[in-house]
Amino acid sequence: MPYAVLGFLTLALWVYCLVDIVTSPDDGIRHLPKMGWVLVVVLVPTIGALLWLFAGRPITPSRPASTTRFSEYDRPGRAVATNPDDDEAFLRSLRERAEQQRREARRQQAERDEDPA
Repeated sequence: MPYAVLGFLTLALWVYCLVDIVTSPDDGIRHLPKMGWVLVVVLVPTIGALLWLFAGRPITPSRPASTTRFSEYDRPGRAVATNPDDDEAFLRSLRERAEQQRREARRQQAERDEDPA
């Protein structure tokens, strides 16, 4: 029974490492190319998997302290108004559009009130 548990854990580690290698970005992998790590883990399962975890796995960059829990704010290229005049012009255009939509809604409501059909 203990050998079965040890075998299952070894198999789980092996499969985890293979999936981790395949899904890791090419530019983050250390010491060997991706195919090299796959061969090491397949040919020498337990030792290769441990080598991958300690020597080959990409190092994840630590997040800055000022990050928020909302990922949309961290997205590169996010549109942020840099010039207050541009922001003011955008808000003015929104107000004008909203007023135009209100006038159109009032006109349609008046037409429905006049038409008794």
